[in-house]
Formats: sequence, C-alpha cells, structure tokens
Amino acid sequence: MSLNECAERLSDFGITFNQAKVYIATAQLGITSVSQVSKTSNVPREEVYRLLPKLQKLGLIEKILGRPIKVKATPIEDALSILIKREQDIALKKISALIAEKDEFLKNFDTRTIKTQFEEAHFTLVSQREAVIHKGLNMTEAAERTVDIITSRDQFSHFFTNYHEPIKKAIRKGVKFRIVLETAEHDDSILRIIEEYESSKASLSLKFADQPLSHYTVVDYKEALVATSIEPTALGKNPYLWTNDSGLIGLMAKNFESIWHTSVKGDTIETEDVTEKLVRLFKDLRPTNHLLFLYRSSEAKYNVLCNYLKAGLENGEAAVYITTEKNLGQIRDAMKRFGIEVEKNEKTGALRILGYNEFYIIKRKFSVPTTTGLIKKMHDEALTKGFKGCRVFGEMACFFEQNLIQELVEYERALGRVLDIPIIGMCAYNTNIFTKANNPVDLYNELIKAHSTILFTGLDKKLGRIEIRRA
Repeated sequence: MSLNECAERLSDFGITFNQAKVYIATAQLGITSVSQVSKTSNVPREEVYRLLPKLQKLGLIEKILGRPIKVKATPIEDALSILIKREQDIALKKISALIAEKDEFLKNFDTRTIKTQFEEAHFTLVSQREAVIHKGLNMTEAAERTVDIITSRDQFSHFFTNYHEPIKKAIRKGVKFRIVLETAEHDDSILRIIEEYESSKASLSLKFADQPLSHYTVVDYKEALVATSIEPTALGKNPYLWTNDSGLIGLMAKNFESIWHTSVKGDTIETEDVTEKLVRLFKDLRPTNHLLFLYRSSEAKYNVLCNYLKAGLENGEAAVYITTEKNLGQIRDAMKRFGIEVEKNEKTGALRILGYNEFYIIKRKFSVPTTTGLIKKMHDEALTKGFKGCRVFGEMACFFEQNLIQELVEYERALGRVLDIPIIGMCAYNTNIFTKANNPVDLYNELIKAHSTILFTGLDKKLGRIEIRRA
C-alpha cells in the first residue's frame, strides 16, 4: 500500500488523516528529523510541529532531546494496541454516561401518558433495522402460548441469529413456535438448525411452502409484526407494521393456518430442480442488481451463464458476455444447446460476446472509469435500439492472469452492491484461481461485501446444487 492508503486505513483507529501520515512516515524513517518527516509525509513542516504533541500524548511518537530535535515512532503493533485501547475507553465512558443518564431520565419522566397512548394505538410503523429487531425481540419475550411466523429463508436466518436465546427461554416456559418458509433443499443449513431444536424435543416446528410468501409474525393472537413488502430485501429496508388490531390479527391467523396445513415438512421435499431455481431468480432480477457467481467447473459456469442470458433475452433485454475464453465457437455452441438463437440475437444486437481485452484490460491497461464508461455506453445503446434494458455477465479470470488483483478489488468496490448504472451485472469467479491471490480469504470477503446476491455451485461436473444468498 502507498503511504496515503496506509494513512487512510490507520485513520479508522481514531486519529486524523494527517496524524496518520506523520506517524507512518516516522515509522518508516526510524530516528529522524521533523524536516525529513515533513518531506516523506508530504505534510507541511509547521503542521508536523503542530501534530507532534498530540501524537506524543497518544504514545505514538517519542521526542528525542537534542539539537536538532529528533523523533521516533512507537512500533506499529504497539501503536495499534494503544489506539484500540483508547477507542475502547472512549466507548465505555460514553456507555457509562448513557446508563447513568437513562436512570436519571426515567426517575424524572412520567411514562403514564405514553403508556395510555400506546395502549390505544392499533397500528405502528417500524422503519429502522434495529427497531424491527427490538420489536420482534420484545414480542418473543412477551409470548405466553404461541408464535407463528411466515418469512423468507434469509429473514429466518436473521430471526435465529438475533433471537436465539429469547427463543430458548420462550420454549422453556411452554411457548410453541410454528414457522413456514419457502421450499428448502435436502442439506439446507436451516434444516440443521431445526434438527438441533427437535433433538432437544423443543416445541418448534418448521414447514415449507412452494409459493410466494408474505412476511409476518403473530404472537398469542394478540399482536403481529408485518412486512410491508414481499420483496426479499434486507431487514429494515422496508418498514414493518406492528398491530394489536384483533380484526387484522384474526385474518392473518386464518391465513397462517391455511398455509400451515398445505405446507410440508423438510424431510418430504425433493430437491428443487436447479434450472428452475435459476430461471426464477434470473427472471426476478432488476436493474442495479449486482451478483457474484462462484463456481468450480466449466459445466456449472455455462449452465448459469446461459440461463442468465436467456432470461434477459426473453425479457426483451440486451445481453452481453465478457469472456476470457478464446474459442468463441465453443461458447456459441453451448448457448445454442440451451435454446439461445445466437446468430439471430447477434444480428439484432440483442446478444454480444466480447473478449476481456475489449472491455476490462484494453491495450494491457485497466481503468475503472474506462470500464464503467463502457457499461454506461452499452446501457444507452440498448435503450436506443429499443431493448428494455441490459444485463452483463463478466468473467474475472483475466485480472488474476494479468496480476491485477488489487485493481479488481478497487473495481468491485467502485461498483458496489447497488450499481449506479441501471443494468443487471453478474461477476463470475472460478474459485480454483483464488490461490493466485496473496490472501484469498480477504479477497473473498471483499467480493462478498461488493455484491448484493451471491451464487455458489456444487463441486461435481454438472451444476449440482446451488446456494443463493442475499448479502
């Protein structure tokens, strides 16, 4: 990393960007003068003199007496420990002050009016993620007899992550949990969670429904928390509605019973056909969606690629494939086997197959603005030709082959989980090439953070099972 990059990361530890630059320059130089620190850090000498007392007070730099004045940096590991300890102390002090303030506030605040208003209210919108979690937590803790839940698989994971201990406490006092999710796979991790509860003879039952589901929780037929959207968005992105209205709760309870009795247990479900699962996902994609695809075999890649492009073409979108492969005839043959009319779509401009050197690494150079400019150009051309939109499937192996992994990470960060340009984008990575990265785990984490949806394929030569996860 450059000095500025190091300083930017170090500033996350509670010091300013210039303070970080001065410290890093001093650490690189050893025992050195202020003028040398100024020259190396590119911070004016007067500013270095102004920053030194603060850095000394923090314990990051020592001043050596003499003429001229010399300075020395605390070893980086010790410096980071000092900064972390400082942030911990600040946080603990703030928490202690807030706890004391809470007690004082409650002593002097009359809650009777608030309670009366709350009891009279029948509907409340809960918007923020933390508020949704807190409301669900309170409902779980207050449950006396039953908790009925219909939700998505991702929200189910959030539910058990945030409410694991309250659920166990509720079960111990006799509360029965019934949960309905969309269809699962045989070796689904959710089934393993349920198996742990069933092995302890807990009152928790799970069924699966092969239909689109609303998301709501009903507790003791007294209160309910309902998602205002059926889209599989992140928790808290859309508001939830809390209600104690008996009429609405009665309708939801009736709806739950109907779905519960038509749903099936996990051990009776056959694994869903992978192609059907992909087609459903790819048809539901929307502009600005940014997907990550991790695979281990060319068969798996072609299966996902062709279903992805075919779904776009059938939806009236232009489709672009950025490939690292040299045998374009083989690619076209694979597409034809999947029912894509390659020549016809290429002639109309609906389908384009480009080499990576036409899109990513042009004349042996990669530039984020250049590539994002090409993406925008593709989108604009698609609309001009009368297509509804544009979707792109890009193979990223060329970055590994050209030793441009850091540039790749910067590119993915620049795109982000939600694309600025209204296209649908999928970035494909053969996980066998991850070993070329200095730190594959860090690279994997960076890629996960930069995409909204992640697809993992199995290890066999065919596509095998596929996992789809929302980030």
